[in-house]
Amino acid sequence: MCPGADTTRAVVLLSGGLDSATTLAIARAEVGACYALTVDYGQRHRAELDAARRVARALGVADHRIARFDLSWIGGSALTDPGIAVPDHPSAGIPVTYVPARNTIFLALALGWAEVLNAEAIYIGANAIDYSGYPDCRPEYLEAFGRLAALATRAGVEGRPTRIRAPLLELPKAEIIKTGARLGVDFGLTLSCYDPDDGGRACGVCDSCRLRAEGFRAAGVADPTHYRATASA
Repeated sequence: MCPGADTTRAVVLLSGGLDSATTLAIARAEVGACYALTVDYGQRHRAELDAARRVARALGVADHRIARFDLSWIGGSALTDPGIAVPDHPSAGIPVTYVPARNTIFLALALGWAEVLNAEAIYIGANAIDYSGYPDCRPEYLEAFGRLAALATRAGVEGRPTRIRAPLLELPKAEIIKTGARLGVDFGLTLSCYDPDDGGRACGVCDSCRLRAEGFRAAGVADPTHYRATASA
């Protein structure tokens, strides 16, 4: 817990990527105790689960849970369906790496745990600037989920609605990296790649790798990522 933090609790959605790691670091500075939630949703890039474990240990959360909620049976996404290739270049519109209903499910799971913990907030690393165009990262979506949380929970009915906090929502990737670095995030522990190899090495060409590499260059911060190929603009 950082000096000056109060005694409140928060649930932090932690994927193992640089955005969620920075979000966890921000939450640590703002609340008394952070409870990290990672979802094993049948993602093909399972190395991110190991990254989440590393980040949770490094940032000293009160508890870290990995919830199993398999979305691979739904299909429709390159992140869960082995029959759909992860694209190696940006595309127009919503990309095939979008996972249907993913953030809605993640936030619902976090909301349930937050009620049990009597946590006042849920932190999510959603970003609406340097992102892939996913509809469930938009400000209006998060506002709508906040209203749902107030209506659908005992805490909300009793006048203690769980807040949905997205501190990175309007920050460019470079500013996210600068913020994380200032708060002591070890980005070498994180993994953002959609198509890592068996050793967890980033592909260097997927949309997430491209945004990550561009962010480090723009921030003037050394990129600790081991890429299999050179990420380019």
